[in-house]
Amino acid sequence: MTDPGPDPGPDCGPPAAWHRNAGRCVLLDGFHALKHALRFGAEVPVAVTSDRAGALALADELAPDVREVLAGLLTEVSREAYASLVARPHPTAVAALAVRPSRAAGLEALARTPRRAPVVVLDQPRNLGNAGAVIRLAAGFGATGVVTTGTLDPWHPTVVRGGAGLHFATVVERLEVAGLPPGPLFALDPEGEDIRGLELPDDALLAFGSERSGLTPELRARADRLVALPMRPQVSSYNLATSVAMTLYHWSAGGGAPRVP
Repeated sequence: MTDPGPDPGPDCGPPAAWHRNAGRCVLLDGFHALKHALRFGAEVPVAVTSDRAGALALADELAPDVREVLAGLLTEVSREAYASLVARPHPTAVAALAVRPSRAAGLEALARTPRRAPVVVLDQPRNLGNAGAVIRLAAGFGATGVVTTGTLDPWHPTVVRGGAGLHFATVVERLEVAGLPPGPLFALDPEGEDIRGLELPDDALLAFGSERSGLTPELRARADRLVALPMRPQVSSYNLATSVAMTLYHWSAGGGAPRVP
């Protein structure tokens, strides 16, 4: 029988490393969240999986650019140990912790002008999954960042899961309306001008209210222009992420498409 070696004890091994880092890190839930975070420079102190061979096979197929990094980072643990670290096990059986980017650096990037891409502002969003989907969209379009107002934490684990780890590809911060970055603010509202007749500048703030209550009076007062998306009569609204996607596509169609390094 092969000697399994000494019992590592409660202060050693991946679960202990996980608990040591949990307070300063955000959860990367699943292979794709970890893949994206690594691609965009996240610092990942610990990553675990209950199926290392399966995770590396996914990397071979979908992310060969980070396969070597993943191979050196992923530690296999039992299914029980993996399940004890995450509230809702992911189908890919991968989880990791990443250090949240510097808030000071994020605020500096938001304030820097001229910008090459808009900032998306979610005015008091309510749905964690929708917020994550918006961050994923913003990263895909190369937006400068996503700012939320109100009480929702844009770095909540459910938001990070919905964003597939792409929080690390753009700036994500929570601010008061009075502290929004500089730039002309275009707020989406059914009473606004038809977006099809407008050109959205690269340095714009694109603001979206919650699906239930729309824009807050404070955000509406800060807006330079109200903008409306085309919508069939008697249709109440679009999903938040859909509205953001339509608006960012309109911006990108004017020449603001993502730039490949």
